[in-house]
Amino acid sequence: MSLIERIGLTVLRRLDPETAHGLALRALRSPFAPNIDPPTSPALATEVAGLTMPNPVGLAAGFDKNAEAVAPLMRSGFGFLEVGAATPRPQPGNPRPRLFRLSEDRAAINRFGFNNEGVETITARLAKRPHDLPVGLNLGANKDSSDRARDYIEVMRVAAPHIDFATVNVSSPNTEKLRDLQGADALRALLTGVIDIKGDTPVFLKIAPDLTDAEIAEIAQVAAETRVDAIIATNTTLSRDGLQSTHKDEAGGLSGRPLFAPSTRVLARLYLETGGNIPLIGVGGITSAADAYAKIRAGASAVQLYTAMVYWGISLVPRIVQGLDERLAHDGFKHINEAVGTAAKDYA
Repeated sequence: MSLIERIGLTVLRRLDPETAHGLALRALRSPFAPNIDPPTSPALATEVAGLTMPNPVGLAAGFDKNAEAVAPLMRSGFGFLEVGAATPRPQPGNPRPRLFRLSEDRAAINRFGFNNEGVETITARLAKRPHDLPVGLNLGANKDSSDRARDYIEVMRVAAPHIDFATVNVSSPNTEKLRDLQGADALRALLTGVIDIKGDTPVFLKIAPDLTDAEIAEIAQVAAETRVDAIIATNTTLSRDGLQSTHKDEAGGLSGRPLFAPSTRVLARLYLETGGNIPLIGVGGITSAADAYAKIRAGASAVQLYTAMVYWGISLVPRIVQGLDERLAHDGFKHINEAVGTAAKDYA
């Protein structure tokens, strides 16, 4: 981490978290934004659902909700990006404060509630983006919608020509009853509707970490039936086990280090349930190359991160990429694909 980045993180952590987040996005769009030349290696070149990525480390949805900083994020070492979530109509989200740092736990709690500028505005920005890396859009539903399944289809209809993949997000805990769409019948109908209009755009499904083994098996079956292109495991958790921070009882979804173990368990269970036949993307609690490698060995073909950058900065991304390459070589894997799922039974 450079001195400038260290100073910047110190300053940002003294501000309200949501204000700091906004300033971080502005900094990325400034002339002082990092222009990282990430380490490259043939061993890390990854393909997920037909998308070619220079490395398997991606940005999770939620950081750049409105696709404001896509170009500079492409120069930060990531192998792919996901923006959003986008809803059909703009919405302000829940009242502030709605984002909390849990510094003692290296975590965060948010209850944003799909605040975004709406799919039309977001898509207009995506239409002008560079095409250096795959960029996906997280699909959401308006809070006051009478037909949330229809909302997902509408966002997909508008955005599909301008994105490389779409993620059906039915796992945010911050929109009332949204997670009800993870039930087999509702999920099957929702995915079928989105996939029917997807054209050539791959469709991913993002699930919650707060699932039983039976629910994971059910989701795996529906994903196979509907031919989902990949599954992202997982979103934030409602659990508060073992937290130390004074903000631990705030309502919302918990992300960061405490999410690593439960999200990796769901990932591994999903890998075993699908037999490795559906690509998985591991998210939750990644703070190092060791964590990213663990996700891959648990069954992930690629990984995403977000909260860790609050504590370790954006330079964490190339450090993880470099560390993954070193771990593959140490364990005798010639390509990252050879490591996927090799320890799934240990994590499940």
